[in-house]
Amino acid sequence: MAGLTPADFMVEAPALNTSRTHFGFTSQSAEQPVEAFASTVDTFSAVQVSRVQTLPKVIIGKTEVVEWKAPDGKSIEGLLTYPAGYQPGNRVPLLVIVHGGPAGVFSRTFTGNASPYLVAAFASRGYALLRCNVRGSSGYGRDFRYANRSDWGGGDYRDIMSGVDHLISKGIADPERMGVMGWSYGGYMTSWVITQTKRFKAASVGAGVTNLMSFTGTADIPSFVPDYFGGEYWEVFDRWRTHSAMFNVKGVSTPTLIQHGDADVRVPISQGYEFYNALKRQNVPVTMVVYPRQPHGIQEPKLMQDAMQRNLDWFDRWIKGSQVTKEGHYLFTPK
Repeated sequence: MAGLTPADFMVEAPALNTSRTHFGFTSQSAEQPVEAFASTVDTFSAVQVSRVQTLPKVIIGKTEVVEWKAPDGKSIEGLLTYPAGYQPGNRVPLLVIVHGGPAGVFSRTFTGNASPYLVAAFASRGYALLRCNVRGSSGYGRDFRYANRSDWGGGDYRDIMSGVDHLISKGIADPERMGVMGWSYGGYMTSWVITQTKRFKAASVGAGVTNLMSFTGTADIPSFVPDYFGGEYWEVFDRWRTHSAMFNVKGVSTPTLIQHGDADVRVPISQGYEFYNALKRQNVPVTMVVYPRQPHGIQEPKLMQDAMQRNLDWFDRWIKGSQVTKEGHYLFTPK
């Protein structure tokens, strides 16, 4: 690994030795899992010092940075992962993943890292995946970071849809086979997206904020939304109402999977139940899976495996028509 430069891979969690002559760090890429490295301080010359993660001999879909213009001219970046073995010129199913935060950001981490939305697994099944760094994401400067204030579901939604259109115009995405998913704020955006468009054939909402008012009244961060929206809901009521999926839910028809931990105090599980019941009462194909003991993120490996598999099966069913799943409400039960 000697001779590599920092531009070749991510440098994470750097730490100096006591003599300040060397530093250690971890690194990963879209195709390689995280490992430990060391380098001298004076001249960067990374040497891999761990061999913890051994990959099976599988083809991992290529990941590259893509950039497009939002309708207001703002430059938006994202990570595009191609299906494993992708042949240029072929249109393929597209899945959009929205990060949490909303100040999170997608970086070039290993696509096989554990997540309810396991990028490498989807790519192995023939999907392309777009992970959008919409306005409000970290890492692009103050103006970009503040560009979604009082406007969740506005410019960020248009950032996503213009990215989708960009991939369609490039001949990569099949506009008739698309899905959308996300956790936390990504769940907020997913629930919002399907109230605004019917272009997606399936959706997966993970621990999503669906009602800004009831969220603020039950979450452990009651000042969070007021800070973003410039006032309490009784002061700027219309602003809160018009940006909540629950107040725009009439007419939604997108088959939706909802996943939530029953011990979530950051986004209480009532947010999932509100959306689930609204969709169910409109006869939308919807499943809600409740994960026992789990806080805002799924922590137990067996439950994470279940969440991954349910997402794979859900999108296979509604986008490819190749899997059968049942709608309903489930408390996870280990097999």
